Amino acid sequence: MGDFDDLKAAIEGEFPGWQVWRSDAGRWYATRSGDLSDAQLQAGYAMTVAADEPIGLRRLLVDQTREEREEK
Repeated sequence: MGDFDDLKAAIEGEFPGWQVWRSDAGRWYATRSGDLSDAQLQAGYAMTVAADEPIGLRRLLVDQTREEREEK
């Protein structure tokens, strides 16, 4: 596996329920595999987040999943 495949697998393993990909321009994206409720959307949750590099994507995913993790 290449660097992208390794990083993709690591991020998806750390954040279940998210699918990661990289655009042709090199930007990193993650999209939820499930739907959000209206309340979650109003609270600022996003279906897709994007960053210029993997570490930035991880930070966004931590923010997106923080409340979910605290509920458990």
